[in-house]
Amino acid sequence: MNNFLKWFFIFISTMLQGFGEIFLGFGRGVKQIFDIPTYIALFRTYCGNFSVLEWVCAILSILLVIAVYVLLGVMLILAVRKYLRFRHSIVSNEDLLEEISVLQRRVMKLMKEKDEIMALKVTQMGLAPSEVFAADGSPVAGTGAVSGGGQPAEGEAAVPAVAASQDGVIQTADMRFSKLIEVDNFYKNYEPPEYDDSVTLEEFVERYRNFACSRMHLYYDHKTIRLFLAGMASTKLIILQGISGTGKTSLPYSLGKFLQKDTTIASVQPSWRDRTELFGYFNEFTKSFNETEVLKRIYSSNYNNDINFILLDEMNIARVEYYFAEMLSILEMPNADEWELDIVPNVWSTDPVKLDRGKIVIPQNIWYIGTANNDDSTYAISDKVYDRAQPINLDTKGVAFDAPDTPPMNLGYDHLNALFEEAFKMYPISQENLKKIQQLDLWVIEKLRVAFGNRILKQMGLFVPVYVASGGDELDGIDYVLATKIFRKFESLNLAMLREELKELCTYLTKLFGKNTMHESIAYLERLQKLF
Repeated sequence: MNNFLKWFFIFISTMLQGFGEIFLGFGRGVKQIFDIPTYIALFRTYCGNFSVLEWVCAILSILLVIAVYVLLGVMLILAVRKYLRFRHSIVSNEDLLEEISVLQRRVMKLMKEKDEIMALKVTQMGLAPSEVFAADGSPVAGTGAVSGGGQPAEGEAAVPAVAASQDGVIQTADMRFSKLIEVDNFYKNYEPPEYDDSVTLEEFVERYRNFACSRMHLYYDHKTIRLFLAGMASTKLIILQGISGTGKTSLPYSLGKFLQKDTTIASVQPSWRDRTELFGYFNEFTKSFNETEVLKRIYSSNYNNDINFILLDEMNIARVEYYFAEMLSILEMPNADEWELDIVPNVWSTDPVKLDRGKIVIPQNIWYIGTANNDDSTYAISDKVYDRAQPINLDTKGVAFDAPDTPPMNLGYDHLNALFEEAFKMYPISQENLKKIQQLDLWVIEKLRVAFGNRILKQMGLFVPVYVASGGDELDGIDYVLATKIFRKFESLNLAMLREELKELCTYLTKLFGKNTMHESIAYLERLQKLF
């Protein structure tokens, strides 16, 4: 055991001595760097024999060395300040998060106290809270009923007189959905217009392009309109992105004018953090639902056969995943019969006709169009949103052209959907190109560890046939989906280390699909190489 202890002592001592030499060597090096007396002595030793030129060189050398040390010192100070500022921002964010958490707990406590107060009011008015039930049979807090002719005490807020029937419907004389009731009344005597059921997709592209030019002085090329139509066939969510002034907002706005069904515009605000900003909310104090124009448009779309658009202007000025999360989940459901949006948890006797058990059906004849800018004031749109949407890039301003005066038209959803179905049958992606897409998928998985995914392949199978039926080329449609849905995912990779792979991919695309093809994909990949 003594031998082991001796060895261990010598072993540890030698190791610690090595650490000591590191610190001593560092200290000696710093001391030697700033050994001013030695530098002065050396200078006095040699300066006596300096010529004029040598004096000038010596002074310049000294000034240069001093400048280097000053620069290093400034850089060190800036680095320390930047670190302190970064650390301060982290601490500030943590403090803000803690404060938000405290406020949320206080809000929950106040909500609980409010429910207790409302239940107490109901009891004072002669009706036990347990006697008022929602549609699911649960007690409804905050709704009172006057039993036996009881009246609210003086100074108390008036509470709607309610009673629960056996099926859970709350009987009340008050209406909480005034705008939706207006829609019900409007469609009681509604006569649908005569729809043009003879137009083809290619004719639609030409007529809308001429209408936008002649009536609204907006200039779009054929490809942009084809992409928009193909996007409508593949998904209910379309994202128009690009630089400002390229007509992102004007495209769905003018399209609504062309179809004589104005687009509903919702200007997204930075404060939007949940669905209430988009669909509204129930006000416990006024006992009414604050309805938005978006909710009204969704509800009214259940009555008509029109093509309806809702425009989310500047959609990424707030986080899309926050205020649009529920719709993203609903639109992903494979069975359209299950597309329902929960509005209220209970049922009133005066609720709108098409509000079923507090839910609104999301109809198939409505599309959601978002415009997005990429700058310091906006958030990056996540893959979750991009995967469910069809991005369309508007990067250039329209070129003016002459067009004959073209009137608007009425196009029914049933006819448009029939045109889509016909395109799916007549212009499916060829087997040759499907094999090439599979080969490309395997190459990308092997080289870059990115897969296409079934959702994107399904969207491509819907997008490309409609693009072809609108007058486009099959390879151009495939190229656009690859560039906007697949290769866009590369931005999350460490592209600085993958430049060679990106060059190989450009070469492979040309080899696989032929020369003078895949322009969008190759241009996008080359742009990624330059950026990173």
